[in-house]
Amino acid sequence: EYEGTYILPESQLDRFMLRVEIGYPPAEDELRIMRRHHSHKAVSNLKPVLSTEEILELQERVNQVTVDQSVAEYMLSMVQATRSHPQVQLGVSPRGSLSLYECCQARALVEGRDYVNPDDVKKMAVPVLAHRVLVKSKGMDLATAARERVRVIEEIITSMKVPV
Repeated sequence: EYEGTYILPESQLDRFMLRVEIGYPPAEDELRIMRRHHSHKAVSNLKPVLSTEEILELQERVNQVTVDQSVAEYMLSMVQATRSHPQVQLGVSPRGSLSLYECCQARALVEGRDYVNPDDVKKMAVPVLAHRVLVKSKGMDLATAARERVRVIEEIITSMKVPV
């Protein structure tokens, strides 16, 4: 909902692969955070969960995840639909279609599969595509425009024929 000190131009927003909203933690978790932070600095106790080699190996494994032609065409149809949607002033760029492709591969790997399915595409479409579209937002504040971008992508998802 907050864009930061300065709103980034579309060309710079397009360089972010995902936009993920985290929200606030439940009250009991926030209390635990407060109490832990009070006694010591949490950052000083951070330990790496993966080595550099493990990260590079995972990146290579993501690249090996198969994307069927019909699923790739499904992704592209979503991206192209953003370019002709009546509420969209500027649709998703080719960088966005590439990001969707790669994020779907990563999601499939995390889910324990070596192939991308249409559900991966549906799940990744909003976080990958919504921040990349510029909606016709005359008179809208930033938060309303952000919700409208999500609504447009969700509308596109539901309008697409899902490959079998």
